Amino acid sequence: MFILSFLVLVLDQLTKFFALRNIPYAASIPVIKNIFHLSLVKNTGSAFGLFKNMAAVFVLVAVLSAIVIGRYLLSKKDKLDIITRISLHLILAGAVGNLIDRLRFGYVVDFLDFRIWPVFNIADSAITIGALLFGWQIITKSNTKNQKP
Repeated sequence: MFILSFLVLVLDQLTKFFALRNIPYAASIPVIKNIFHLSLVKNTGSAFGLFKNMAAVFVLVAVLSAIVIGRYLLSKKDKLDIITRISLHLILAGAVGNLIDRLRFGYVVDFLDFRIWPVFNIADSAITIGALLFGWQIITKSNTKNQKP
């Protein structure tokens, strides 16, 4: 399963490399006009650009999150269901992908722009999908435990 984390991390870093090389800063290149653009943004904040210029806090949170999730995954290897494992690996990959940006550049490289949502990247998508899957697992597991036979 750590292969999933690695693949998501590589995809994240490759797409950010492409964005930095090919999209001028603050430019917006329409892929599907008024729907999807490539827009290079240097995000010094957290999700949606909130809490700007708190890099040290975000680095610390990302490092601690990666350690906790990584250790948990290693300690519970075969005891976790597939959806929980996938969700945690996605969150891990996303956290590490954005951590790499913060350590290298002092900001996170965002470039996927759907116009109705703040600009984001593959790591952000992995974290969001992983968190939604994890939440879904918690809700569905607690619902099945609370049902009476």
